[in-house]
Amino acid sequence: QKEIIEHILDGGDALVLMQTGGGKSLCYQIPALCLNGITVVVSPLIALMRDQVESLNQLGVRAAGLNSTLTPTEANKVEQSMVSGQLDLVYVSPERLLTKTFLDLLNRCDVALFAIDEAHCVSQWGHDFRPEYLKLTTLHERFPQVPRLALTATADGPTRRDILERLSLQSGRLFVAGFNRPNIFYRVVPKDNPRKKLLQFLENEHSG
Repeated sequence: QKEIIEHILDGGDALVLMQTGGGKSLCYQIPALCLNGITVVVSPLIALMRDQVESLNQLGVRAAGLNSTLTPTEANKVEQSMVSGQLDLVYVSPERLLTKTFLDLLNRCDVALFAIDEAHCVSQWGHDFRPEYLKLTTLHERFPQVPRLALTATADGPTRRDILERLSLQSGRLFVAGFNRPNIFYRVVPKDNPRKKLLQFLENEHSG
């Protein structure tokens, strides 16, 4: 992640392809702590936002999510924290981000970075297509000085090209991490005595 983080800190745009569990989130979380201003993370699922925010808060990072589970009072508190510079990261859905209210709110904030997670949702080639992702080019149009980082673990050739084109990231850098997972492998074992084999496996591979 070092090269990606340095590129972002230098103000560059990028598309990152990295396997699940490979540390994609660090590529924007570390810059968020180094840059002056707030990092806005676009995430498609409330559950993902909640997990990330809870993990960051436990580490002492000033992070919050803005989503439909918040009461108006709670949402207003997050918005005020954004404007006053009391947050390092805020997680939002593409639907909320694209509202006039939220875009106007961003105009009052010191935005340091836009991170677009699960970026394959922008591609009609993918099974997770989200129409709202197509409109995220407005970030480049309204905040051209703010670097953008798109991240995904799922992108074949057509999907990759789609992401770069639809998010206007053609001038950004493409980072592709290796997808080889040497810790994951298949092994075929004859099943002459299933119960005995299972017990042996548990004892040998997962003792304790």
